[in-house]
Formats: sequence, structure tokens, C-alpha cells
Amino acid sequence: MSVATSDMSGASLEQAKAVLIAGPTASGKSALALRLAETEGGVIINTDSMQVYRDLRVLTARPSKEEEARAPHRLYGTVDAAQNFSAGAWLDAAAAALAEARAQRRRPIFIGGTGLYFKALTRGLAAVPPIAPEIREAVRQRLEQDGVAALHAELARRDPEGAARLNVADRVRVARALEVLEGTGKPLAAWHGEALPPLLPVHEVGAALFLAPERSALYARIDARFAAMLEAGALDEVAALRARRLDPLLPAMKAHGVPALIRHLDGELSLSEAAAIGCADTRHYAKRQFTWFRHQLPEFAWVTPQEAEELLAASLRGA
Repeated sequence: MSVATSDMSGASLEQAKAVLIAGPTASGKSALALRLAETEGGVIINTDSMQVYRDLRVLTARPSKEEEARAPHRLYGTVDAAQNFSAGAWLDAAAAALAEARAQRRRPIFIGGTGLYFKALTRGLAAVPPIAPEIREAVRQRLEQDGVAALHAELARRDPEGAARLNVADRVRVARALEVLEGTGKPLAAWHGEALPPLLPVHEVGAALFLAPERSALYARIDARFAAMLEAGALDEVAALRARRLDPLLPAMKAHGVPALIRHLDGELSLSEAAAIGCADTRHYAKRQFTWFRHQLPEFAWVTPQEAEELLAASLRGA
């Protein structure tokens, strides 16, 4: 599935294979996807778990309205921050976007930094049924009242293998494992053995790239971009989100920069301190993205941003 081994030649536009563009935050993915969409007649499909939220256009670096006008964009800003948007929900939405692209004879271009979404797209996803809202809420209330250690201890009694795989301090994953156990009667590992088929099997992918900039340059770009976000109104976005008093465990409430900026608005941190935390969190996430893709999706071809456009053009020539 790498660029070097793509078999795109001779395919009609109606059958145009998908392009996957992954990489750490601030690596230039969006600009590359937009140029490709303009030259290839493509539709850009968001594969980032934070850019789905409409409440955080600035802080999640979503494409601007001007960029969205240059090529079709799908799954950006379509979800309210109050929703716990799962990988399964994203996959359902991606299936609809892919069907639309194919019906319009456009090349689908999946672009983002969420490894789990790409893995679900190309390898399938565990068929965990939706958890009843009242069960999720009950687990969340217990988490706030009793603490994560108590929930982890309960999980260890009921699902020892699952608990052993989780950090006792990981509030989100411990709560998720317990709510799945409560809601389905089966541990997460059992559902992982019942995976749904991939939406995009290997033979339907024309190119899969992971943009890998030099680390120090990437980290400098992350810091500069966070400062630019603040100037562009990121603090106002977070203030509006804070006013809604949403569950702090919701994904949108944990977007990089949101918790620290809320602490600034609460008077706990200066703006410069909050910005430093937001930048550090984003740099750490970028480091984890490198590691995750290297181990979980080794079929992606690693390229520098400078190499990516030329390699894509060569791979897709004649399609």
C-alpha cells in the first residue's frame, strides 16, 4: 500500500483509489491534501478526531472557510462538543463520505492524525455496540465520586486481563472498559476479536503516506502555530466551551490547549503558562503519533513533507 508500490496506472476516475495522508499535528498534511484535491478532482475527508467538533475551528486548526471553498471537504465541524464521537461513529460517517465521493467520481483523500481512525478504515473495527447513555453517565458519576483507582480495582476483579493492560491513572480508558463491561456483559478484548471488515481494504488504496518532518522543526512549528491560534481567537472558543459546563471527560474538552486555557480562564494560570502547557501537550502528542504509526500501521510510507508531493504525483500519474 506504499507510494512506491501503488498500482494506480490505468484506473478510471470513477474507480480512483483512495489516498491516505497521515502525520503528526502541524506537519503540513492539510496543505498537501488541498493541493492534491485541486489537481486530482478529489474530496478531502477528515480523519482527525478533534477536527470533527464544530466548537473548535481555530484550536484544532481546521481548514479555513476559504480553503474549504477550493475543494470539497467532508466531516469537518459536523459534531457538537457535547457528543462523545467514537471511532465507530466516525467510520459510519466516513462510509457515507466515501460513497458520495465515488458517486461523484472524485478521488477520496483521507487526511488527519488520528491513528485509530486510519486503522479502523484499513483494518476494520471492533464491533462494540453503542453503550446506553444512562450506563455511561453512571460510570462517569462513579469516576468523579470514587476516583479512577476505585474503578480500576473493580475492573481488575471483573476483567483482570483488561485491567492489566491499562494504566491505573488513565481515567478515560478505565471508564470506557468498565462501561463496555457494564453495558454488554463482555470485556473489550472479547469485542476486539469480532472486528468489522475494513472500509478500505489494501487493494482500494492507491497511496498511504505518513508525513515525518524533522523533529526540532516540527516542534518549533507547533509552538508558533499555538501562538497564532491564540491571536486568531482560540481563547474565545474555549471560553464559549467552558460556559457550557460540559463533562470534562468528553473528547472535545480534552483537545490540546483546552484544559490549560480553561484553567487560565478560572484564574489558576497566566495566559503564558497556559500556552506553554498547551504547546507541551501538543509536542508530546506529536511524539506519540510517530510511535503509534510506526508500530501500528507500518504499511504507510514515511516521507518528508518536501518529498510527499512529488511521490504522490508519481504514484497517481495516469489515474
